Amino acid sequence: MQEIDRTDRMILSILQREGRIPNLELADRIGLSPTATSERTRRLLKEGLITGYAARLDPHRLGFGLLVFVEVLLDKTTPDVFDRFAAAVNRAPEVLECHMVAGGFDYLVKTRVRDMAAYRDFLGKVLLALPGVRETRTYAVMEEVKSDAPLPL
Repeated sequence: MQEIDRTDRMILSILQREGRIPNLELADRIGLSPTATSERTRRLLKEGLITGYAARLDPHRLGFGLLVFVEVLLDKTTPDVFDRFAAAVNRAPEVLECHMVAGGFDYLVKTRVRDMAAYRDFLGKVLLALPGVRETRTYAVMEEVKSDAPLPL
């Protein structure tokens, strides 16, 4: 992998905020030719620094008004339990993010659902049914102060 320089960082910074910016405008803003800009962007994508492009959707307008974080404690912390849990959580479309963490619990799960009744249904039918789950603690978000922030390049 090639070392990223100041120009690469500028490209990444702009693209993570404005993923649909035309190459010509991007080139103009970073001070390179369109060809050089396109080549750099392709390299950043090929090297895995850019992992993809996506539209950001308004979850409230789409009926997913409740954001919930859940601490998950497993009954055992063995490689096979971790693997089974990870495989199962990857099949659960309601789970937006899942992170193995160090500390008083094993995983932090982020989910977004319609309302508290939908969360209760998700908790009973999906989350508590995942392999190895012993205990959960739920944190319903009252206000989203900052989300989807770009990386500080």
